[in-house]
Amino acid sequence: MGYDMAIAVGKENFVLHKLHSLTGIVPVGYYVVQHLVLNSFTIAGPEKFNAVIGFFESMPKHFLLVMEICAIWIPILFHAIYGLFIVSRAKPNYFGSVYGWSQNLMYTLQRWSGVFLFLFLIVHVVTTTVYKYATGSAKVIEYAAWHEKLTTAPYLWLLFYIFGVAAASYHLGYGIWNFCIRWGITVSDRAQNQVQKFAFAFFVVITLVGWAALAGFIIPQNQNSGAGSAQVIRELKLTPHVVRAS
Repeated sequence: MGYDMAIAVGKENFVLHKLHSLTGIVPVGYYVVQHLVLNSFTIAGPEKFNAVIGFFESMPKHFLLVMEICAIWIPILFHAIYGLFIVSRAKPNYFGSVYGWSQNLMYTLQRWSGVFLFLFLIVHVVTTTVYKYATGSAKVIEYAAWHEKLTTAPYLWLLFYIFGVAAASYHLGYGIWNFCIRWGITVSDRAQNQVQKFAFAFFVVITLVGWAALAGFIIPQNQNSGAGSAQVIRELKLTPHVVRAS
């Protein structure tokens, strides 16, 4: 089974190609996992999620901004832009070809997911991080704002993030498989097949974590509303006794 999953139309820079593969795992891949795991605090309720936001927002503003630019956005921009360059200079050989290997399909879907993620991240960053810095308020990334955004009909934002999470998880999962091959970690067919199975499991788990975070923006709010109604009922029952005592 060969590794030649695409026929290069031109030559890519060897060092940049290696760096592109590496940044997809560290720091970009690490950040994606960390980001989705922290977002899953929504399952524990609004207070827990907002506590995560509060932790980062309590950092000195200049330190947080520098950290985001250097550790997150520059690596993501490089990975995304060079990734688009690779896509534009490669010819997938799965669809309409006799080479119907599963690895070729993985390659094709990973590239497609990368193009979608490029557009997804532009929208996501502009409507969250950029808006936060422009307004000087973190309200846009707190629980209440996400709850309103994801529960407003016709639920286009919810669908947008459902597909965005799945695309990010898939791109990273099979990016690990591609990274291991490109860096000579998995040489034999057996090793590549084992990592391929791991990549699929990783994709499923991280997708579920991300979807759980999205569900947490909806479900806990309903639970809290129910608790609030119960509290109102208890207060109404106690009110007559308080009035008579006065």
